[in-house]
Amino acid sequence: MRKEIMLIDDDVFLLNSVSTYLISQGFSVSVFNNAKSALDRLSARIPDLIIVDIMMSHIDGYQFLIIIRSNQLFYNIPIICLTAKGMTKDRIKGYDLGCNVYLTKPFNPDELLSIIKNLLKYKVEVQDIMDAQLQNKLDNFQKSNVLFTKLTEKEKIVLQLLVKGLTNKEIAKQLNISIRSVENYVSRLLNKTSTRNRTELAQFMIKKIYKGE
Repeated sequence: MRKEIMLIDDDVFLLNSVSTYLISQGFSVSVFNNAKSALDRLSARIPDLIIVDIMMSHIDGYQFLIIIRSNQLFYNIPIICLTAKGMTKDRIKGYDLGCNVYLTKPFNPDELLSIIKNLLKYKVEVQDIMDAQLQNKLDNFQKSNVLFTKLTEKEKIVLQLLVKGLTNKEIAKQLNISIRSVENYVSRLLNKTSTRNRTELAQFMIKKIYKGE
């Protein structure tokens, strides 16, 4: 499955050129010319990596980093910050707020590609460890929490995969069922947990799992 990259910049030329290059390298790219629309998209689908410009109106790259790193669902997404500001203090601010790599414009596309590949490789290694830890917590939580007694076996499986960050399409493929069936299971889970969407449901479960409620 192709890795999905979220690209956020108010420079239309950069959006077009970088997205075209990354697509030619086998990535799926979603482009946004402002941080707000990108954040709205995150509530429905979580990308494998984010590239965000620092200097943008309304919500700039620094504010975007704060929002992303304060959300437990998104904090482990690799983030590359792009900027025309090359001052050391600006780079330090970006790193302090949680960016993984700070790339100054103009940059070489091949360098960007190399950075992306290395960040995704590291993410996979870390994610494997985190998935194992999360699965252990899920198993213990499932044995002791009353919520799980109200769920069917298939609902429990769908919930576990959702908490791990899989999309409806990925869940459908793994369970060999239709996307529509997954949507029905998710809808039932929302009703049983009194949550409004997938993101809120995942956050609700993660808080319960890690707090041991």
